This record gives sequence, C-alpha cells and structure tokens, in this order.
Amino acid sequence: MIVGEDQFFQELKNELADHPEIEKILADYELHVYELSQEESMDEQNMYNELVNRLGAPHEIARLWQQEIDITPRKMQWLFVLFNIGIFIGGGLLTISYNVFHWNWIDLLWVGLTGVPSVIIFIYILFWGLLGYEIGKEFGHSGLKLLRKTFLFSIVPNLVLMYLVIFGLIPHNWFQPLLNVPFIIVCIVFTAFLYPISWLGYRWGRKISV
Repeated sequence: MIVGEDQFFQELKNELADHPEIEKILADYELHVYELSQEESMDEQNMYNELVNRLGAPHEIARLWQQEIDITPRKMQWLFVLFNIGIFIGGGLLTISYNVFHWNWIDLLWVGLTGVPSVIIFIYILFWGLLGYEIGKEFGHSGLKLLRKTFLFSIVPNLVLMYLVIFGLIPHNWFQPLLNVPFIIVCIVFTAFLYPISWLGYRWGRKISV
C-alpha cells in the first residue's frame, strides 16, 4: 500500500474505532480506492490529498457513518408519528381557541387557513410524501417494512378524527366554513391515497440512496 494511502486508511480506522461495522466500511473504501486507481491515474506522491479530495477527510467520513447509527428505525418512526399527532393537537387547540376565546389574532388565522383548504391538503400530502422519501433515503430496500409500520401508526389520528366528524361526535359548526360535504369527501379520498403517496416517496428516496 502506498504511504499516503496507508496514512489515509490508518486515520480512517482510528476515527471509526467504535463503529460496529468498521471492518466492512474499511473494506468497502479500500475496494473503492482500488477501482479508482484502475480507472484513472492518481498522483502517488500526493496520494493522501488525492483521497481526501475524492472521498473526504477521514474524520468527515467517520462522522457520516456515525450519523447513520444515530438515525435508528424506531427514532425515524416516532419522529413522524409524533409530528402527525402534533399537527392534530395544534389544529385542535386552534379550533377550540377560535370557538371559545374569540381572540382577534386567532380569528385572522382561522379565516386565513379556512380560506385555502386546497393549500392545506397539498401541504399535508407533501408531509406523507416526505415520510416515505426520508425512510427510503435512510434505509433503502430494508425500509419498506418500516414505512408500513410508521404509516399505520401515523394514520390513527386521521381515522379517529374522520370517525368523530362523520358520526357527528364533533360539532360541525366548529369547523365552518371549512367543513362541508365536498371537503369531507375530498379528505376521505385523499386519505385513501396517502399510502400510495408515501410509497412513491419511499421509492424516490430509495433511488437517491443507491
């Protein structure tokens, strides 16, 4: 092994000392460097800097691999589940504040949001697409099972709210002028499409991760 190359991999080995897959990572990078040397000429006298320019500094590489450890499937799952619950709690607090307290700034916010239902739906669809994309990007082919579990957990607040509205357990007048028959039908239809949207996001993210 060339001196500069040896120095690079020794530093990388030291930086990855606590990583559970250190041997696999080193082997992958060694193979990658070998393939680079076969495809194009590299300055052997300045090999260390060549590798840093092409692959990144050893400490930077180690930091990226450490981030992969930190992003566990369970953390990713609960991040989206709690975020979706947070959206519903925020919406509930806004609805109660509008109907009970009648503060001017709440009234302005309510009028602004209820005046653009299509924008609300579009942003919410983006959220579900982002869910699939992030799982696909971080976990690749192994993320499909995680996507299904995360989707099932995250969709619960949607189904509960839909049940409460359809069966009149929540006063419809609380959501006026947003809540009407066409809007309810649109919400039901789009809820049925949320998983395909998340799946498409997952496929896109998985493609990016390769």
